[in-house]
Amino acid sequence: MRRSNRAVLLSKIYLDGPLSRHELTQLTSLSPASVSTLVAEFLEEGLVEEAGSVESDGGRPRVLLRVAPSFGHVIGVDVGETRVTVELFDMSMAALAKADYPIEPNQLEPRVTVEHILEGITAVCAQAGVDESTVLGVGVAFPGVVDSGEDGLVHAQHLGWADGVPIGTMLRAGTRIPVHIDNGAKTLGQAEMWFGAGRGAQHAVIALVGSGVGAAVVADGASYRGSRSSAGEWGHTTLVYGGRRCRCGALGCLEAYVGAEGILDRYRDANGQGAPGIDEESAIGALIATADSSPTAREVLTQTVGYLGAGIATLINLFNPERIVLGGWAGTALGGRWLPEIRSAAAEHALKLPFAQTTITLCELGPDAVALGAATLPVARLLADGGLRPAAVAQSALVRGPRVRRS
Repeated sequence: MRRSNRAVLLSKIYLDGPLSRHELTQLTSLSPASVSTLVAEFLEEGLVEEAGSVESDGGRPRVLLRVAPSFGHVIGVDVGETRVTVELFDMSMAALAKADYPIEPNQLEPRVTVEHILEGITAVCAQAGVDESTVLGVGVAFPGVVDSGEDGLVHAQHLGWADGVPIGTMLRAGTRIPVHIDNGAKTLGQAEMWFGAGRGAQHAVIALVGSGVGAAVVADGASYRGSRSSAGEWGHTTLVYGGRRCRCGALGCLEAYVGAEGILDRYRDANGQGAPGIDEESAIGALIATADSSPTAREVLTQTVGYLGAGIATLINLFNPERIVLGGWAGTALGGRWLPEIRSAAAEHALKLPFAQTTITLCELGPDAVALGAATLPVARLLADGGLRPAAVAQSALVRGPRVRRS
């Protein structure tokens, strides 16, 4: 019960702070005495710190509280299809260091990926002068279906990982820092829900459009994950029956039309040669830059906007969200130029009432949002554990021992 109360209070301070003790009492089901006692514990542990004060109605100024940025560090890893990005953050999610490891197209091998991640952990800690013992955890975001089991199996058919690769086990063999693994769209979704364009919404879909396409679905304020965490594979819903072959092997998937690789393939088919650029991001940027001068680029991108709007309409009809947030590097690039047209295309394909109840907006956290979201995975674990460090949680479990089922 005590840990549960700590978790409730700490989560409120972290996600909605800075807050005063009086506000915490009003926003939680805890009594003023419980709030005061727990806040005193947090202050003594260095978990929470004072962050100024505000005037009260006729009394002394109320002291505001926030989670102390220096309490610990977290690392977020974005395993993309062209690079592995590793970033170090403090508890306020201020970025302290970053390491990038480019990957050749179609060369995302499990062993090499794990080596990049482990090397990146060491590199960012060294850059920031941070001892690895202060790192509360590493969150890793992958492009594929991430099984919620202990082994951290990653299933990614387009990478040749269809049978599942035990990435969690492989990483834990190389570091003593706790490792948390999730799908990239879901980490983007958590970042936008905590700090960005999804903040305050109870029903939302955060759509990621990059090399691949995915979505994070939030219902009643909680992430909808399905029975084994694979919910949200929006990119592999069928857009065109018998259409273009997707990287997953199926025909007509949405990803084959609005994912970066699908866009560039369609341009190559129409133009006879590919868009200029050293990688997908620069090629998509070049394509967008020539949309006004190149009839072929304009036609391909106009079709892409229509396909994307139709895909968003499917999300609206299925989930009736109050908000859809379009993110991912390609989604941000397309939405930054054609968001009104994407909205219009969605309106053409969605039911009228659900569409009227939905706002469609761009993500706010920029191109590193997936890594930032990955870094929230160990933060979420800390909040759920009431602020206990991972070692303390493990020790507590050993002291309690296994639960005995009584008949």
